[in-house]
This record gives sequence, C-alpha cells and structure tokens, in this order.
Amino acid sequence: MALHLDGIIGNSPVLHEVYRVLLKVAPTDSTVLVTGESGTGKELLVRALHRNSRRRERPFVPINCGAIPKELLESELFGHEKGAFTHAIRSRPGRFELADGGTIFLDEIGDMDLSLQVKILRALQEKEIERVGGTQIKKVDVRVVAATNRDLEKDVAAGKFREDLFYRLNVIPLHLPPLRERDEDVLLLAEYFLGRFCSEKGRPRLRFEDKARDMLLAYSWPGNVRELENFMERLSILCDGERIEPADLPEKIWRDVGEEPPKREPPAVARPAGFAWPCLKDMRDKNMGLKDFLDEIEARLLDEALGEAGGVKNQAAEILGIKRTTLIEKLKKRKGGEAEPG
Repeated sequence: MALHLDGIIGNSPVLHEVYRVLLKVAPTDSTVLVTGESGTGKELLVRALHRNSRRRERPFVPINCGAIPKELLESELFGHEKGAFTHAIRSRPGRFELADGGTIFLDEIGDMDLSLQVKILRALQEKEIERVGGTQIKKVDVRVVAATNRDLEKDVAAGKFREDLFYRLNVIPLHLPPLRERDEDVLLLAEYFLGRFCSEKGRPRLRFEDKARDMLLAYSWPGNVRELENFMERLSILCDGERIEPADLPEKIWRDVGEEPPKREPPAVARPAGFAWPCLKDMRDKNMGLKDFLDEIEARLLDEALGEAGGVKNQAAEILGIKRTTLIEKLKKRKGGEAEPG
C-alpha cells in the first residue's frame, strides 16, 4: 500500500521509523496518541493517518483542547441542547457527532480539565456521548486520535491527567522527533519552504552559501519545523541578494552555533538640521486632536528606542528613562490590551 504523507517532508531514519508505524496502524481503528514538541508537525501526521485509513472518505474533525476555555470545551466536543446554558438558543451537535464515521483529532489533550477527561473516557470505551443539557445517549462511530507536547506519564504521576484515560489513548504511541534529531531533513525542508515563499512572492529562487547551510544544520531549532518555516518566509522577504549569506542569519543562530555575530551598523536616519518642537500647525496638518497627536509622537519614540535596543525591553526602557513595566504598559495600550511578548 502506498503511503500518502499529506505534506510531511523528510527522509531521515527517525522519520522513516514513523512512516513504518503509520503504514501499519493507519488501516486499523486503534486509538493513537501522537507525542512531540510544539512545531514538529503533529497535525500533519494525524491528517496522514486519516488519509491512509478506511475512514478517509468520512469527516476529519480536529479540535484544539488547549485553545478553548474549559467551560465551552464540553459543548464543543459533545454538543448541547437548546436552553442548556445562557445563549444556547438552539440545539447544536458537537465535534464527536460531526466526526461520526470518521476521525476526531483531540489536539493538546494534556491541557484538558480532569472533569472532562471522564467524559472522553466514556466516549472511547462505550462509543456514546450525551449533549450538554440533554438526556438522550447518542451512539457515535469515531476513531479517536490525540496529540500532546506534554509528558502525560509525568502528568499522571502528578495527578494532572487520568491514568485510565492515558492508557486508553496510548494504545498505539507515535512519537514525532524534534527537528534537531532530523539532520538530514533540515536543508530539505529549508529548500522546500524557501522555494515556496519565493514563488508566492514572485522573486527569483534564493540559494544558500555553504557556510549559511552549515549554520542551519548546526542550529538546534527549538521551535522545530514551524520555526524553520517562519524563518524561510522572513528570508524570502528581507534578503536583498540572490544568495543567502551567513550575515543574513539572525544573531540567535550565530550564538547557538557558538560564533560571534557580525556587527551590524544601524541604518542612517536623515534628520533635519537643528531641533524644532512640534507646533499647532503640525497637529493641524495631520488633522489630529491633541491626544492622538501626542500618542503618535510617543509611539514613534517607543519604536525608535526598541529598534536601537534590538527589541530588548530593559534597554529600551533605559534609553527612554522609564521603568520596564511602564514601557510594557504603553506597548499593551498600543496593542489594544493584548499582552506584549516578554
């Protein structure tokens, strides 16, 4: 049987072992637990599992258990009846019902609340569910595949995950190795992503200089394939030449491989001679009120300080003569209250 890999790219020995297990388990209805660090491509692997199964013509229904508040997750999984809670204005099927005959993918199941784990266990054992606010038992025929970046055995020992559910999920364990254990795949993936992004942006295909390739191979890729993909997109936009040189790589790669990054001169900014305070004419020319005008001036100074500090907030705050917490609050305010990365 030919294995449809659904976008998974790699020829490393550790990945071939994953393919070997995938080929055996895909045609069965056994429950599979996929483990691996964030960014390794667990959902791609689960989609390949479904595509190679007997259920391939039936629905594939994913749900990220860590992205939905626990008070809403039960309804998302099992559905609800009209009037079950505030705003439940009509009955609604859950993901298990939508996946009937197919595969349901419970991503980041390690983040699920203990009280809800009991109901998942029942759905696995009895193949039946009950909607929130309902009284009828519904039979569902679904294959359950779960994934997590956590060590569930440690969570079981710590009382954070049900032991019976862990063993019910872990019938077939499938571990997706991190990119640092897949040396043969790093350049293969880099070339693939870079070619795709260059094509999308209508620019000539970029090539790697030998030392840049060596540095990519030596880097530990803590963010795994997702980090590599994002970095290739960045290069496809920011690289000026036709070849990617070591100088195009960020400082974190230089430092991770044990080398001192090259000194980068900040771009020269043209400044008018002398200094002139903003005046009413400036505010009127921009058709702004006082608050908006002052906010824009402050935003420009914040951006300039962050740029000079290379994004390091402690240094930017010192340049501006304010506390780091004050800087973070100002950045949050600009983002509409969203937390700024530390």
